[in-house]
Amino acid sequence: MHKENHHSPVALSYAQALLDLANESRSASAIGQELSDLRQVIDATATFAGVLADPAVGVERREKLIHTVFEGRLSKLLVNFLLVANERGRLGLLAEFAGAYDELLDQQQGTVEVDVTVAQHLDGRQLETVRRQVSAALKRDAAVQEYVDPEMIGGLILRVQDQLIDGSVRAQLAAMRRQLLEAKPT
Repeated sequence: MHKENHHSPVALSYAQALLDLANESRSASAIGQELSDLRQVIDATATFAGVLADPAVGVERREKLIHTVFEGRLSKLLVNFLLVANERGRLGLLAEFAGAYDELLDQQQGTVEVDVTVAQHLDGRQLETVRRQVSAALKRDAAVQEYVDPEMIGGLILRVQDQLIDGSVRAQLAAMRRQLLEAKPT
């Protein structure tokens, strides 16, 4: 669905260090947005991602590229972060750093991302009701992302981090079928 929830220890370490520095400058959310935008560029441009990750491209050449492309467009903190990651040969993990940072920021802010799969689009009121109920159940603010699966009969499926809660009509019918088969006399 949307977020990856398993990050390498290296990605978590870098993301935590960046978050700590961003918190000191009170720019954690802004840095998160910049990282997200940078991740989209990397995901959309395989050539650019390849240059950042390719060990055959020298550290100095990538450093010049970082200065040329990002200075004045990204915060000084994030440019410096990219330069450090470059020096340590970690720019190939940039997308993973962004995902880990996003997850750590959500934890810090007390939010959790929830993917909701339904048969038909929910209107704003219905989506807000789902958000409130999930937030209350989790005791955290839920950021709900809606997905539509026209193959569903009805109900909904929730994905919270790596946990799946299947409340679809299909799952309910399958559970009833199992109960009936288990109860049948032999």
